[in-house]
Amino acid sequence: MAQPLLTLDFLDKAAPAAEATPSGDVRVTAATRTGRQRKLYIESYGCQMNFSDSEIVSSILFDEGFDTTDDLANADLVLLNTCSIREKAEQTVRMRLKQINSHKKRKPGMLVGVLGCMAERLKSKFLEEEKIVDLVVGPDAYRDLPGLISQVDGGQKGVNVLLSREETYADITPVRLNSNGVAAFISIMRGCDNMCSFCVVPFTRGRERSRDAHSIIQEATDLVAAGYKEVTLLGQNVDSYKWASADGTEHVNFAQLLERVALISPELRVRFSTSHPKDITDEVLHTMARHVNICKYIHLPAQSGNSRVLALMNRTYDRPWYEERVQAIRRILGEDCAISTDMIAGFCSETEEEHQDTLSLLDLVKYDMAYNFFYSERPGTLAARKLADDIPLETKKRRLQEIIDLQQLHARARYTRMVGKVHQVLVEGPSKRSAEHLSGRNDQNQVVIFPKGNFKKGDYVSVLATSTTGAALLGEAVV
Repeated sequence: MAQPLLTLDFLDKAAPAAEATPSGDVRVTAATRTGRQRKLYIESYGCQMNFSDSEIVSSILFDEGFDTTDDLANADLVLLNTCSIREKAEQTVRMRLKQINSHKKRKPGMLVGVLGCMAERLKSKFLEEEKIVDLVVGPDAYRDLPGLISQVDGGQKGVNVLLSREETYADITPVRLNSNGVAAFISIMRGCDNMCSFCVVPFTRGRERSRDAHSIIQEATDLVAAGYKEVTLLGQNVDSYKWASADGTEHVNFAQLLERVALISPELRVRFSTSHPKDITDEVLHTMARHVNICKYIHLPAQSGNSRVLALMNRTYDRPWYEERVQAIRRILGEDCAISTDMIAGFCSETEEEHQDTLSLLDLVKYDMAYNFFYSERPGTLAARKLADDIPLETKKRRLQEIIDLQQLHARARYTRMVGKVHQVLVEGPSKRSAEHLSGRNDQNQVVIFPKGNFKKGDYVSVLATSTTGAALLGEAVV
């Protein structure tokens, strides 16, 4: 029986669905049935970058004779693509590995491996101390998977967690097994140079490097030819994308790349994530304004509304800088441009007054959506080495709940302001609640539900929003 879609709860007290975290998903890679002898099962945890990486891994191993399966019991090779962003994510993966090893006892030939962000950090524990995996492979070593699997087949452990300054997987066409056939992700860069004090990503994904712009344009062009209608350009910090040709005659920044992708087809809707407040430029905003097919939605993580806390976080901007960037978005793209954020409650030494500054930033910006966490110290980060995690857990939880409660009010208000307007909706499929209704997203990334009529998945439909649930718009198609 196929494994169900799993739900990973990163918060001790779960946020409502509208506040679900971007790193709160677990996805099981869909099955291929091409007759290959060995079966690969992948569970991907956390962020869209991990989901994108699993598509690359599937492609590499497909060429090595592996079909994918969504049934754990049928797998010859089980890979967990892991996330280290919060302690609870690691705990969940550990529990899952114990469950998987019970399958392995019944099928001794099954190989079990850990990919991604937990690989480098916990390689010795997984391989030597706990002995619960056969393979440990970091995010820059997926090309080495065939050789590592051969090592394991030969009775050895397989490990490669070396980080690279060059690897971008630009020449590998991802196997888009979990796509809805309408929207796809394109990784434009890897790694991060920002060194935020709370974040483990620079240590698990390495230094920042950008993909060849031509390979990105080709991938987007191929997706359009295959019938896709939307792409999301992915990077830890897309605004710092910069690529130069080997001969130095061509230089491409993020605004220029964004425009090149938008010009591929007027039928291609373009999104991107994530932007960093210190780097997002007016050039990017003006590029968005020029092209109607670049969605008017920006994920702009603030993390805190207080300048002292931002300095401790090593975010390299203060609150006035952040406010000015929000003002630029409103000035260039208008009040309807959606803005989302990440917020951390209870960071090291945060006072009640500083927490109130975060709440006041929510009131000032009026975010469409927010991904909210309480602070979770991660080993190896600058904060873990230099700052005391001194806010009591109950205080963190209470502050987090206050952020969630306030943000829910603003999210509902932002949905309400869209009622009475006509939205271009890209249909993603039937509504979860009714086969007689379709569901899609508008420019602002809001869910829109409307009667099915003669429309189908992949259609662009003009929908008049007539009401809102607070988490979706309800409406009627207009001609």
